[in-house]
Amino acid sequence: MADISAWWRRIRKSPPAELVAEAAANPGGSVAAIDRSLIGDPNGYVPGEAVQGVWVVGQGGKLTGEFVENPNYGPPKDDFSKLTESGHWLEWIGAQPAAAVRDSIAEILDAQVPGAELEWIKILDEPRYLTGFRRLDPDAPKYGIITRAGIALSFALSVKSPARGRETLQGVFSWATAAIDQPGGAKRQVWFDLHADLDWAETALQERIYRVGEGHDAETA
Repeated sequence: MADISAWWRRIRKSPPAELVAEAAANPGGSVAAIDRSLIGDPNGYVPGEAVQGVWVVGQGGKLTGEFVENPNYGPPKDDFSKLTESGHWLEWIGAQPAAAVRDSIAEILDAQVPGAELEWIKILDEPRYLTGFRRLDPDAPKYGIITRAGIALSFALSVKSPARGRETLQGVFSWATAAIDQPGGAKRQVWFDLHADLDWAETALQERIYRVGEGHDAETA
């Protein structure tokens, strides 16, 4: 990464035509400067760390010359906070849910493109959950034994491979586990849907959760 201070001084002295045009289209706003070496597709998802800073635009649509640096600028990092800070029960995924999800996605990418390396992944929205249970007492519907659980996670990630270079992908990763109530008998299945919508994936999970294991003896909530 280049010296930001020296870079913005050069740009301020002689702004490129595309920057001037963007400023004219955003009067009173700002124009972001993006380090394209950190992303795969400049027209796709851009992680916050890839933004070097913003050029401030005056009300007349002209650059003021002020550049506000992004203190978080640098190589993008994983962000699983929407998963790990949800407060939801996640032990069925593993002792370290974020690591388990990351490892699973990395395995999928490597299986699709040998040698693929997962550089970073960010969970974009609040996860969608599905829990199956078996009631212990019809007169006490709030109590039961959890038999299966599922989750759908919308993501953006960067993957780098020898054959295809760096790519930024978006979609939904879903995970379902069945037979949770059977010691040593739990079974899991995952789905990796590129360009999928989270609402669609949540609906699909309601059917997919029953593909894991056998039987339809659980209620979902």
